Amino acid sequence: MNRSALRSRGIRRAVPATGAGVAALLALSACSSPSGADSGSDSAGSSSAEVSGPVTVFAAASLEESFTALGETFEKRHPDTEVTFSFAGSDSLAASITSGAPADVFASASPGTMATVTDAGDAAGAPTVFARNQLEIATLPGNPERISSLKDLTRSGLKVVLCDRTVPCGAAAQKALDASGLELTPASYEQDVKSALTKVVLKEADAAVVYRTDVKAAGDKVRGVEFPESAEAVNDYPIALLEKAPHANAGRAFIELVKSPEGQRVLTGAGFRTP
Repeated sequence: MNRSALRSRGIRRAVPATGAGVAALLALSACSSPSGADSGSDSAGSSSAEVSGPVTVFAAASLEESFTALGETFEKRHPDTEVTFSFAGSDSLAASITSGAPADVFASASPGTMATVTDAGDAAGAPTVFARNQLEIATLPGNPERISSLKDLTRSGLKVVLCDRTVPCGAAAQKALDASGLELTPASYEQDVKSALTKVVLKEADAAVVYRTDVKAAGDKVRGVEFPESAEAVNDYPIALLEKAPHANAGRAFIELVKSPEGQRVLTGAGFRTP
């Protein structure tokens, strides 16, 4: 069904792929007491005791660290729930949803991929933009190739990877290249932003154009290089409850956590911008 495998994660069962990044985000989310106003109700006004059962969230790969942290918070707040995530490229997730894959919530890295779901009638109501993200160049630690600009990526002999153009991070990278009048033939196109970053982490590429949140989550495994053209390609992240959500009440409650001040602190701590 999809061109790339979905990375599924049940919060209680799996260890996050980037433990240090998630630990930092969990510390941020712990700064707010679960006894606050948003812990007492979901968007429908139900008490926390009424939010129960599993909730399945399909989320863009770039949300892996922040949503994993929020999933931990959600389960602590609602002990009778369990959150399972599928992280992948937004286009693959949207295709899965429109093909009938069961899920409660979809969080996309662009309005365009969310439109695939809404146009098919698979969203329950209008999506809400909850975060924004900007591109950075990820280089090897120490930046041995001395990359300082988007133009540097066009140098002969440099191995650069991009996300596929159908994926939001790839579409944004192409928009930035177009804005600067540059042409770039990458060594490979990757199916999601985590795959592109991994090429650099494994030293299979000299650089990748990814999101600033992914550079931050990688810590000292890569070095980030900002470039001004990224301002021309900032992505809005929408989230929506799905029309056929098996556990709509829990799905609504998770969306409310994402949009809450606590959720926004976790997201901005991961490098996202507020909408």
